[in-house]
Amino acid sequence: MSNKDSNNNNDNNFFNKNPLITFAIFSVVMILLFKALVGDGSSNGVNNSMGISQPTRVKAISYSEFKSLIASKSLAKVEIGQTYIKAYAQDGPMYTTRIVKGDAKLTEELEKQGIEYTGFSESNWFTEMFGWLLPFLIIIGIWMFFAGRMQKNMGGGILGMGQSKKMVNSEKPTTKFDDVAGVEEAKEEVQEIVDFLRYPGRYVEIGAKIPKGVLLVGSPGTGKTLLAKAVAGEAEVPFFSVSGSSFIEMFVGVGAARVRDLFEQAKKDAPSIIFIDEIDAIGKSRAASGMMGGNDEREQTLNQLLAEMDGFGTDTPVIILAATNRPEVLDAALLRPGRFDRQVLVDKPDFEGRIKILQVHMKNVKMDDDVEIKEVARLTAGLAGADLANVVNEAALLAGRKNQKTVKQKDLYESVERAIAGLAKKSRRINPKEKKIVAYHESGHALLAETTLGAKKVSKVSIVPRGLAALGYTLNKPEEDKFMMQRHEMFAEVDVLLGGRAAEQVFIGEISTGAGNDLERATDIIKSMVQTYGMTDVAGLMVLEKSRQSFLGGGQQASREYSEQMSQATDEFIKNTLEEHYNNVLARLEEYREAIEDMVALLYKKENITGEEVRQIIIDFEDRNGIESKVEVVADDIEEELKEDKKMVKESDEE
Repeated sequence: MSNKDSNNNNDNNFFNKNPLITFAIFSVVMILLFKALVGDGSSNGVNNSMGISQPTRVKAISYSEFKSLIASKSLAKVEIGQTYIKAYAQDGPMYTTRIVKGDAKLTEELEKQGIEYTGFSESNWFTEMFGWLLPFLIIIGIWMFFAGRMQKNMGGGILGMGQSKKMVNSEKPTTKFDDVAGVEEAKEEVQEIVDFLRYPGRYVEIGAKIPKGVLLVGSPGTGKTLLAKAVAGEAEVPFFSVSGSSFIEMFVGVGAARVRDLFEQAKKDAPSIIFIDEIDAIGKSRAASGMMGGNDEREQTLNQLLAEMDGFGTDTPVIILAATNRPEVLDAALLRPGRFDRQVLVDKPDFEGRIKILQVHMKNVKMDDDVEIKEVARLTAGLAGADLANVVNEAALLAGRKNQKTVKQKDLYESVERAIAGLAKKSRRINPKEKKIVAYHESGHALLAETTLGAKKVSKVSIVPRGLAALGYTLNKPEEDKFMMQRHEMFAEVDVLLGGRAAEQVFIGEISTGAGNDLERATDIIKSMVQTYGMTDVAGLMVLEKSRQSFLGGGQQASREYSEQMSQATDEFIKNTLEEHYNNVLARLEEYREAIEDMVALLYKKENITGEEVRQIIIDFEDRNGIESKVEVVADDIEEELKEDKKMVKESDEE
């Protein structure tokens, strides 16, 4: 029989496939054997301490029956132990009974009836020795049982730990590139990998070296794992997927053994793809651990991974894909050419990408004729592919809850709001005073958003509580995808954030705690303008704090690298700038006082108003009072900016 057949028989063996059940059976057998050898401490059919042959028939009786036998002089002998008594009858049978505490006159009664009695030990040297040896015998038995398995399985360990076949998911995905939308540039980057896996000879003959490893980098939910599956699906090759944390075990060396086993399996089934998700679990920089103390197990696993990637020949048709959302923490040796020598950014989708992603997820959902995908895509700026999939699914659940046959546009709007602002707390009843404060607060945000140049347009204003703490919210949508912000746009966002607190002061006469998060965000914007973007005269073009890109937490600020005088000047500028913009916002709200009152009245009536209703209220007020419409100026300015951008792009292409 071949080694392969032998391994298959070994794998199909029930005991090898179920080590925990085998261990349980082994333990039960040992316990039963122990009970059979030791019994209950009695020695049936052997000589007692007095040399009298004991009978083989044993009967358990009650203590009262035992006392009756004493009274009737039916007993020849009695042996008294610590917990029970053995009584030998005149006619042969032996009785056992439990000792009743407090019967101090037992021996007197036995002497009175002339019955011979003695004591005995319920344990003997054999049972005591066996009790000490039993744990060691079990451990030795387990070790001998699994010794063969440890030798037959690569990377094996105690109780099967270290075997990569228990943590590797091997499959041939059916996912294709058509199932992946919104990441067209990333698909183009990995397309040649598919071509190499299909036709490796074409590249080997010409002398080209295909990247051994491709690192997929992007925010959570952008589709890194889906893209990796699509590569394997397009190439129609085995796909070995594993999580980075699966390599780490409490036993040193297990992670390295698992890496070896994983690569051996991939080579046997080549051409194939190895996909390591969350590789930062084992690929963190070794320098970050310092000179002492680091995680030795993780470091050995990383070293083994580096060695395995170097061991691949240029013609080995095995590609390693890995995904992470923390590329800044990876070890430099992992990213050098020859290992993960290509990094592919799987970014959040733009407007067109969101439309394509929504179309993919809406394909199997019954959508109503009134659904406008572009409007949904415009509202979901900044959401990743997984978020968009959840939006469509939540809309379908809402429609099903209402017993509708199709998903309507309003269901999608509600789903977007749930994704952005949280679940509506319709059962949370706020008192009229707080409701009034929230209405003026949100109206202040909405007015500033519509009358400030560079601010995002209002999509919806609501005074229905949502999420954990929001008593109301204003939903803004950008007119277009923006990847950078100009100075006036950042100040416009500050004005919109201050609009809520200012509205409370103007219309309520007293401020509340509702603007805490708004003030925090406004302060952060101005602080970044001073310290990072060089948009003020405080530090000029000097960058005070460096930021590192992190897909998990935005820009991570480094330690402070400026003097106390600069820090004081920064604080003064932030304070004065906020105060200056706050005063401007107060003046704007005083100017549009009547429009705010109309907006609050409509909010009280409907609780939710659309951006179109907000704009109409403002335009009607401006018409009644002969004020030049700031809403129209903002719209016209955006159109002019768009036309100017298109003109610049066209001229650049012609050059």
